[in-house]
Amino acid sequence: MGRPKRQKLPNTTLKRAVLSLLPACCARFLWSQPNQLRLSKFFLGAGVGGFLALGLSQLLLFPTSLDEGHKIKLMYGLAGVSALGWGVSPHFRCASLLVAPKFLGKEGRLYLLTYVLAAVYDGPIANMRHNLDEAIRSVGCTVELQINHSRQIWKVSTAPLRAVLRDMVKGGRTLNAETRNVSQAFAGLNEQVASEAGYGVRRPRRAQGQRTPSTQQLYEQKTKLRCKLMHTWCRDKIPVEGNFGQTYDKVNGSVAGISQDFSAQLVVQHEPQDTLMGVNVSRERLTEEVTAHVRQQSVRLGQAISVLRLLLSCTFLFIFISAFSYMNHYNHDIRFDNLYVTTYFRQLDARRWKQKKRTLLPLRRAEVSGVIFPCRLAMQPPELKSLMLELLECVPPLLFLLLAWGLDHVLYTMFSVIRHHSFVQYSFHSSHHLEVRVGGRSLLARLLRSTIGALNTSSEMALESTNLACLPQPQAMAQSDYLASCLPLGALVLLCLGQVYAHRLRRVIAAFYFPKREKKRVLFLYNELLHKRQAFIRLQRRRITQHARRHQAFEKPLLERLYLWCPLLRRCLRRYCVLCGSPESRASQLCPTPTCGTIYCQPCWRDMGQVCFACTPGHASLSGDSSSEEQMTYTD
Repeated sequence: MGRPKRQKLPNTTLKRAVLSLLPACCARFLWSQPNQLRLSKFFLGAGVGGFLALGLSQLLLFPTSLDEGHKIKLMYGLAGVSALGWGVSPHFRCASLLVAPKFLGKEGRLYLLTYVLAAVYDGPIANMRHNLDEAIRSVGCTVELQINHSRQIWKVSTAPLRAVLRDMVKGGRTLNAETRNVSQAFAGLNEQVASEAGYGVRRPRRAQGQRTPSTQQLYEQKTKLRCKLMHTWCRDKIPVEGNFGQTYDKVNGSVAGISQDFSAQLVVQHEPQDTLMGVNVSRERLTEEVTAHVRQQSVRLGQAISVLRLLLSCTFLFIFISAFSYMNHYNHDIRFDNLYVTTYFRQLDARRWKQKKRTLLPLRRAEVSGVIFPCRLAMQPPELKSLMLELLECVPPLLFLLLAWGLDHVLYTMFSVIRHHSFVQYSFHSSHHLEVRVGGRSLLARLLRSTIGALNTSSEMALESTNLACLPQPQAMAQSDYLASCLPLGALVLLCLGQVYAHRLRRVIAAFYFPKREKKRVLFLYNELLHKRQAFIRLQRRRITQHARRHQAFEKPLLERLYLWCPLLRRCLRRYCVLCGSPESRASQLCPTPTCGTIYCQPCWRDMGQVCFACTPGHASLSGDSSSEEQMTYTD
């Protein structure tokens, strides 16, 4: 019987975990060759791909504003393509699984950045808009309050004049009635003066060119003609006053003037003013226009949000393209993302150790800064570099959030100070009293009371008002609002930190689907590090030996010389390996020459062939150690 074939150890940590957790049949199915179990892989892959497509459709397609019919068609199409790809192509499966770590990378941060901007817009910016609206309302209310106060002052100042005008209109009606009464009372006297009754003879005509006789002369003549039986007495003692005619003419003219010329009428003219400068619209029309404008802006905002959601849904395509690009570079560029010290890397190093060849582990201090140990939880130098760049990209949204918080706080503080220190109380007191007394019962007295008596006015007014309703009512952000606005940014920072481990996951997924390619990549990395180690050792040897030959003794730094001269300082001073710069430890090797004192770390001492070239520059190994060169050959 032949010897049983020795079972190979798992060359990846994932395979080791699967073998320890799942049955052996599941492990054989997962790591079977592409030409094995094709039918089972097709149906299982088609089912997994279909369910993944349905989940992505619920997450990305259904929140959009597309028609339900289009959503269903796209969902079925995506499910069909995903099921076919998962059932047939391992490349499609790999690219689909790489979408998950890509969501934790730059593409996912771009998706999350929209939520950061939305949180800032819904948080401090929305609060600033509310406070600015309050300021606008306060200014408008203050202006309206001032207008109302001016209107009240105008009413108070013009109230006496308006009262006089109203009383004059009423007095005009009374005066017209009195005028008619006076005219009726004076009508008898007019008839008597103008009457020709009782004349014995006809009144003689006035000759041409003769002056018209006055009323006094005519009335005296009429009186003389009427008392013909008593002509002598009338001639000597005529019963007519000497100023009767003049008085009669004045009174008759006054009565005629009162009845013809006096009138009182109050006319109030309303002049329409523009509601706004250059716009003559009513309050109802203005309200309708503002409502229509707000509704239109709301519709536009809804459309913009729908387009944004659609674009975010299309982001999945770019993420899938990026995942496929990583898979393509992984299979065609052997240096791409090839800096992981994996389990297979350690197995290669252990194999070389058993063969008594030079090994790489543990790595030198300069070499550690260029590789990643995927099983370590701590972040490593190559990852820290990319992490710092990713965190710098979070600075602009952070500054934007802080700026929005600062502006909102400044506006709130300013409006709060205005509210607490701008309270004003208005007090209007007005008193007016005017009285004109006209005594007597005569016609003139009654006429004066009807006209001048209209000036008798009195008014009392007391108005109390405050600007409390016009003061701004600023709204401060609560702690929950601050938390809600900064949570997406915190998630963005955590996503930057999680990207380090997501990048490690990308290699694990690609190595699972392409294990042969992963072996070639690890072999290339191991051989490249061997080459770099060999070149480094040669360079350091040449540097040390050239320096030693030039000075016949290796000049040490001042600290090392103090270390040798003063034993008391040895506890405070710390020496470093002359090759790699590693700090001194218990495993460090000191040059056997007492006067040299050069320190080497244990790996560098082995690489130097246990020969100190600082004090023995003429050693035979300077020309090259053939056995050492053979041990540094590339592994196969």
